[in-house]
Amino acid sequence: MWYVYILRSVEFPDREYIGATEDLKRRVPEHNAGKSAHTAKFKPWKLV
Repeated sequence: MWYVYILRSVEFPDREYIGATEDLKRRVPEHNAGKSAHTAKFKPWKLV
């Protein structure tokens, strides 16, 4: 199953990111670990 998700930066609440993944439990920690160039600058992220 695919998931479309929205992340909001904890430190920059006006920043949001929309993504899609088959493994949401794996993907969100990857964003918070800085493994995505698009989201690394505004980590940490929380799932909206």
